[in-house]
This record gives sequence, structure tokens and C-alpha cells, in this order.
Amino acid sequence: MENQTSLTAQKPVEAIILAAGRSQRMGEPKLALPWGKTTVIGAVIQALVEGGAQAGLQGIVVVTGGHQPLIEDLLRQISCPIPLRWTFNPQYEGEMFVSLQEGLRHTLPTTQAALVALGDQPQILTETVRAILHVYQAGHQTLIAPSYQMRRGHPWLVDRSLWDDLLALATPQTLRDFFLKHSDKIHYLVVDTPSVLKDLDTPEDYQREKPKG
Repeated sequence: MENQTSLTAQKPVEAIILAAGRSQRMGEPKLALPWGKTTVIGAVIQALVEGGAQAGLQGIVVVTGGHQPLIEDLLRQISCPIPLRWTFNPQYEGEMFVSLQEGLRHTLPTTQAALVALGDQPQILTETVRAILHVYQAGHQTLIAPSYQMRRGHPWLVDRSLWDDLLALATPQTLRDFFLKHSDKIHYLVVDTPSVLKDLDTPEDYQREKPKG
């Protein structure tokens, strides 16, 4: 009975995957590169789904940009147990917050928080996702970020109560301005893995980080 109560009391969360980059430094669409039995973007989605199971994750919104047709075709091929949607950011060559704003505008009205992930971070661990969501569900934290050796990483979670400030960002502002404004609200979840800081930018990154075998 306690488990049923805790599950019904969970606040609905959706993940927003920022996947609008042009992969210039990689030299090819990095989100489509093989990663184990799936692709880079497929591995990110898998980690979010597995980490979000029983923790309130009710959907995923992917924000595309560069290589839109290819990425959206990959997304159509993914079998996902929770709703998987995508939206196109026509200003994908601008600041990252523009993609986040696009994602926020396409969440469901019932969504109470967004878990912000990077499309080129297949190293993401299900344990990290699960821990962040459990912190959110257990308390009243409105801004949660993983921290490894005093460095803030991804994915991070933001409660709907702070979305207006994100949606109000405009160039030359960046997401750093948002975090500075709300520095007193950040709950840092200390993790013992550098995966929260890693993404894939170059062919060397990919060769070093990709699963072996």
C-alpha cells in the first residue's frame, strides 16, 4: 500500500533532450553514430527511460535542429515505453537555451518538472537519472544538478515554478545567467562518476568513450 501511495503522489516529470547541434567538430551526425546495440541518441533515451522508471518520468521531448530529417527518422525507429515526441528548433545555430525553451513549450500541461539532458551524452548513467528524480520526488527542491569534483553536469532538473525565467532568457544571456540568478536554489547531487561532465564533440571523444566489443 505504501508503494502505491508513493507512486500516485509522484509529480509528473518529462525529459527534454537537447539534440539540435550540427556536429561540426565530429564531422558527421554524432547522434546517429553506433553506441553498443543502439545509437548515441538511442543510448541517451534508454538511460532516461530506465532511470526514470518508477520515478515519475512520464515522457521525453527531443529538440532537433541540425540534421533534423536524419535524427527524426532515428527517433521514429525507437521503441519507447513512455511517450517520445520531438520538435524542431529553427534557431538551432543560436544559444542552447533556445532549444530548451522550445522543449519547455512542448511539454504537457500536467508536467511539473523538466529533466534536461544532452543528446550527445550517451555516457549518462541510469543511476544518476534515478537519483536526481528521487531527490525531486522526495522533497521540495526546485533546481537539482549533479556535481562531480565541484563541477556541475547533466542531466539537471528544473521545477515548473522556474520555467518562466528560462523562457524569458534572450541573447546575449545564456543558461549561466539563469543558474547565477538561482544559485541559492541549486541542490547539488554529488556523484562519484565523471559521466555527468562528458559529451561527444570530436572523433577522438567517440573512439575513447564508445562501448568496447
